[in-house]
Amino acid sequence: MTGPARDRDFYLATEDEIHAGKTTDVYFLRTLEILKKAGKDRTVVEAEVTTGGLPNGWPWGVLAGVEEAVHLLKGKNVSLWSLPEGTIFAPRTPRGVPLPVMTLEGPYGDWALYETPLLGVICQTSGIATKAARLRKLANGKEIFSFGVRRMHPGIAPLIERSVYVGGLDAITTPLGSSILGLPAMGTMPHALVIVMGGSREAFHAVQRYLDKKVPRIALVDTYYDEKTETLLALEEIPDLAGVRLDTPSSRRGNFPQIVREIRWELDVRGHKDVKIFVSGNIDEKSIPALLAAGADGFGVGTSLSNAPTIDFACDIVEIEGKPVAKRGKFGARKEPLRCPKDGTYEVGVSRCPTCGGAMKAAYVQYLDQGKPAADLPSLTEIRSRVIAELERASLEA
Repeated sequence: MTGPARDRDFYLATEDEIHAGKTTDVYFLRTLEILKKAGKDRTVVEAEVTTGGLPNGWPWGVLAGVEEAVHLLKGKNVSLWSLPEGTIFAPRTPRGVPLPVMTLEGPYGDWALYETPLLGVICQTSGIATKAARLRKLANGKEIFSFGVRRMHPGIAPLIERSVYVGGLDAITTPLGSSILGLPAMGTMPHALVIVMGGSREAFHAVQRYLDKKVPRIALVDTYYDEKTETLLALEEIPDLAGVRLDTPSSRRGNFPQIVREIRWELDVRGHKDVKIFVSGNIDEKSIPALLAAGADGFGVGTSLSNAPTIDFACDIVEIEGKPVAKRGKFGARKEPLRCPKDGTYEVGVSRCPTCGGAMKAAYVQYLDQGKPAADLPSLTEIRSRVIAELERASLEA
């Protein structure tokens, strides 16, 4: 092996290395060295996490990663306030003030090393959770499964699966994600099964005979033949067929919604209206509406979900020892976000909702008080339920 010696097989930071601040940007180490020598490292600062805008013109985002942020900073001399995980937020309030999704307070020398991993956690997880929530909203009650872990490094598979579930998707696919998150892993069948078995009929027969009876029979119907042909073969070999999945490659796809319509027709006229049609392969927001109208019952989404654009949060100091400060382009002084319980509007520095006139309520939860837990973290189910409830009044367009 060439190159520097290493003691690991995969290029992943361990939990101990993250907690020790070893995944920070090196300039924070150099900054702390200077501040310590200057006697300034104990300066108490307040910093806010905000974003100047959202990817692709999205009007709202889903805040995720709060639980990991709390675990990252627990035990450090820092207090942490945040919007609850699973909150749907806009980057600015109606008055144009940047909405702080999180606020930190404490001696700068005690938490500066964790700014890089803190942002990394919430930027990526919030991006994936937001994409998942948008897909759920677009699918209008139809099932959506995450097929994206194969497109990213396996070390972050649990992060991806937690984020998509937070965003409202219906299933994850890996045993590790199932074990960590306490969720069932779902899946259909790969093309490899058809190929190794020697054909579609042989694979469908094997599925019916050998697959655990508790697992729904969903046949992949585009390996060798026309989708309709393989669907009919699946009906013959699998009496309790629950669904078919079309993963038709783009080079053979043509009018994909029309293929879905044809399969739906053939299933219905044979008395199989209960057999669902799932589609996968380069599925994204642009392709879902037409497939939905054609009769698709569910979607497997891969790359566009796991590779969702990150939300570019920044962490900026807004107060030093209680006095407002800010770099250019930022708003100084600590800001307490308030929210209208009626319509979800966020604002700072007002008592009445600028949209409906209702009384505003505090939006933050304090999770850490000088490093000690100050509130219970919600369960994964509670976080997901928050997203789903807030999606009811969210629009996909600005």
